[in-house]
Amino acid sequence: MLKKILFVLLIGASMMACKNDPPKISAETGFPNYGAEISIDGAMSYSEMVDKMGDAEKFPAKVKGKVSEVCKVKGCWMNISAEGKEEMMVNFKDYAFFMPLDIAGKEVVMQGYAFRELTSVKDLKHYAEDEGLSQEEIDAITEPEQQLKFLADGVILLEKTKEMK
Repeated sequence: MLKKILFVLLIGASMMACKNDPPKISAETGFPNYGAEISIDGAMSYSEMVDKMGDAEKFPAKVKGKVSEVCKVKGCWMNISAEGKEEMMVNFKDYAFFMPLDIAGKEVVMQGYAFRELTSVKDLKHYAEDEGLSQEEIDAITEPEQQLKFLADGVILLEKTKEMK
């Protein structure tokens, strides 16, 4: 009986941890703010962040960039890109918030820190599945990859969502 109770509590806690509350509206911009409330003041461009980061292991920053991809399953990660710069994968602190699934091509400001990490083949395949790649493309992933990543505390989507229009 105790095992059943613990199981039910564990399932409930898991569901609460994965909830995605609606975004707050930034008083500064009027746009949706996901996660921690942040300001757009002092945000540097993604290209500038990459240049300033150089070889640093960890680089605290507030960054403005263009979303190139979003996890198509639940918005639990996004990629930021800029011409001539490597793509950066963005995850969200404590898995506490997700982004809308339809924001590819949109601008965001995010606050947190950038870092480099070796991503395992297992994780790369998982991200490829989330991205909707074909099984052939997923099977072609056979080596881990050094990636530029960002852990965001908060993100402002610099466009009103469908619910706001």
